[in-house]
Amino acid sequence: MAEVLVYVDHVDGAVRKPTLELLTLARRIGEPVAVALGNGAADTAATLAEHGAVKVLTHEASEYAEYLVVPKVDALQAAVEAVSPAAVLVPSSAEGKEIAARLALRIGSGIITDAVDLEAGDEGPVATQSVFAASFTTKSRVSKGTPVITVKPNSAAVEAAPAAGSVEALDVSFSAQATGTKITGRTPRESTGRPELTEAAIVVSGGRGVNGAENFSIIEALADSLGAAVGASRAAVDAGWYPHTNQVGQTGKSVSPQLYIANGISGAIQHRAGMQTSKTIVAVNKDAEAPIFDLVDYGVVGDLFDVVPQLTEEIKTRKG
Repeated sequence: MAEVLVYVDHVDGAVRKPTLELLTLARRIGEPVAVALGNGAADTAATLAEHGAVKVLTHEASEYAEYLVVPKVDALQAAVEAVSPAAVLVPSSAEGKEIAARLALRIGSGIITDAVDLEAGDEGPVATQSVFAASFTTKSRVSKGTPVITVKPNSAAVEAAPAAGSVEALDVSFSAQATGTKITGRTPRESTGRPELTEAAIVVSGGRGVNGAENFSIIEALADSLGAAVGASRAAVDAGWYPHTNQVGQTGKSVSPQLYIANGISGAIQHRAGMQTSKTIVAVNKDAEAPIFDLVDYGVVGDLFDVVPQLTEEIKTRKG
């Protein structure tokens, strides 16, 4: 069976969930070979093996932390040349998509971004995408070279499938461009204790109907009762009620959780583009004609200031 390269997104050896999802998808089209780079790369091996990696290619160098994406592209290119894979899978983060695009250009291959599913095909992997603000679902494949595919978080359930996970050192020679953009400083992001928005299984969002930054505490309380991430519509972000980093939509972040709860959000196409692939959608809005209700699995016509606190209390009661 052909091998499939999986780029490992990790923090000092702790593998992030989207990578484990990629390993699940990779097993559908071949044998997963993980590529772990940077500090703690070797520490990822046990987790990767537990989730199906037959081999883990590792390379640790200071360049991965000191410079932007080019060193990682150099390493993935070296992995492609060493393995000759059937495909290369990368998480669909902002950095992941840049790495994938640069790699595809380097190796003369086509690229598919933001896939939500993968399956084996007679002429190579077939990717499913949600396009035109998730109004259509398409299936496509790369027709030239080794397919480079980025996959949105929460596109597949994480499944354990123990494999050998043998660790091999990857031989990497950095290009002249690798040191072209140096990282001069870092500021740790302030932790809220909530899940990362794009990776969360549950997202609770607020929109124009929240009517003020001070009222987002209602949204946060519901999110915390569910162990969820907090999102916001563009209207709420533009008004300064919530940070831009939490914006869900076409010009914000795209999410695909198991459960999405929209509170006081009308459902404009800009917002729908960022959450329409959610598995179950619930909306609370006092306007019975709001476009969001055309999209939902469950809708509550009512004032969020009445509905959401009651929902939060009921969840806390049931959790005991």
